[in-house]
Amino acid sequence: MTPLTRRRFLEAVGMAGGAGALFHTMGALGLTPEADATPFVPPSAGDLDPRERGRRVVVLGAGIAGLATAYELGKAGYECVVLEAGERPGGRVWTLRGGDRARDLDGRVQTAEFSRGQYFNAGAARLAQSMITLDYCRELGVPIEPFAGQNANAHLYEERVEDRPTTIRAVKADTFGYVSELLAKATDRGALDGELSAVDKERLLSFLESFGGIGGRADGFAYRGGSRRGYSVLPGAGTEKGTVLGPPEALSQVFSRNLGRLFAFELNFEYAMMMYQVVGGMDRIPVALAAAVGASRIRYRCEVRSITNHDDGVEVAYRDPHGVMRVERGDFCVAALPPHILARLRHNLGQEVSAALATPTPNPVGKLGLEYGRRWWEEDLRIYGGISRTDLDLYQIWFPSSGLHTERGVVLGYYNIDAEAQVYDRLTPEERTRRALAQGAKIYGDAYRRDVRSSFSVAWSRTPFIEGGWVTWPSHDSPEYRLLTRPAGRVHFAGDWLSHWISWQDGAFLSARKAVTEIHHRVAAG
Repeated sequence: MTPLTRRRFLEAVGMAGGAGALFHTMGALGLTPEADATPFVPPSAGDLDPRERGRRVVVLGAGIAGLATAYELGKAGYECVVLEAGERPGGRVWTLRGGDRARDLDGRVQTAEFSRGQYFNAGAARLAQSMITLDYCRELGVPIEPFAGQNANAHLYEERVEDRPTTIRAVKADTFGYVSELLAKATDRGALDGELSAVDKERLLSFLESFGGIGGRADGFAYRGGSRRGYSVLPGAGTEKGTVLGPPEALSQVFSRNLGRLFAFELNFEYAMMMYQVVGGMDRIPVALAAAVGASRIRYRCEVRSITNHDDGVEVAYRDPHGVMRVERGDFCVAALPPHILARLRHNLGQEVSAALATPTPNPVGKLGLEYGRRWWEEDLRIYGGISRTDLDLYQIWFPSSGLHTERGVVLGYYNIDAEAQVYDRLTPEERTRRALAQGAKIYGDAYRRDVRSSFSVAWSRTPFIEGGWVTWPSHDSPEYRLLTRPAGRVHFAGDWLSHWISWQDGAFLSARKAVTEIHHRVAAG
């Protein structure tokens, strides 16, 4: 009898079950790159014994994690009710349009006055193509469009160095050019002889000449600038060859400004182009989820006050829109509120759970939407989308990726975090706008102050029922984090804060899928 080797076993699996079965079997044996990733299988009513169908799940929070939980469990026939303290779905996925109103924890009320068709994504605003959020957009019929996160014509500005904005194009050219010059010289002088063969050295030098735009050996591998830095006069017809921007600063000046760190984010996995956004506003994702869950299953303005775990179910006490205390009962509960909000609730889940919920730190985050009557960034500076970065307390300025060549547009006037956000948190909405316009004018001049038709600012740390842009854990390997990845009796936790993609919708979706899978397996096990 021929011995059953691993290879023969895999061949048999492939013939019997096809490529899919073969791939997953290889994964289980640790033979594929995705061996550690468990594919999500949406629950189905057919997975359950008829006696186990119709289980009731109380979901706390109508953010992405809560809605995704109810949506996926609903596919298998679970009876879900979602309790949401606010008046809308989405949580930190929040898009403001004309007429929208919001009151913060300080009692300040803002009414958005954006023109028809204009909007401001106060929370989530971009989607990475590697993330499953795009899968839900496809499944729910939510249209997407490109998001221009990187733009060579946008600017970098460091007030602490000197009062002069520089295009990302020029900073990149100078940084790459001088790094290439230094490495080429070191290579040619034998500094890397212990690391590279003679052939490798020549290949590296050839790459550096192309990558950095430097001269060859005869020119001492010098970086002298060139058209990569941009033009003061663009090339034209006939004899108009254009005027290249002046020569670059000296190498020491380029590195002393340290502007290269401001565009290095482009190399981060989640920010690498291409990126996408939802057509018409990011809130169309939670709106579509809420519609799929069903309006009758989501109760707004219902503030949860306590969670009680029992051997055979869960009780959630909440205050309804009329101020009446009520109790919702279920077989399970998925708590998808921010951890610092959950930490304040009364519960019988134990002191360790209370301490774990209080461990992550909520981060202050601020955003400002500025509607202009003229798209001066396109008309005057030829900036079509993209992000300018600065050491000013604005931190980032985003130019819109949609509505190109239309009359008006909404610029993200600042996107700041931590100490910079706290500066604006203390101000009134009117004061935030004035400060931001004064700061932005240091980069873009008077155009930044002119023709502002409306504005709306959000201080996430002062936003009711949320109180932070996202949270930061001391470590994802901490016992507190690990504790909350497991259910506390019949209570499961979910949210981007229980993922490795904190602050992304993807993290919320992944966490919801985990909770859904765990509940479904518990019910199927009987």
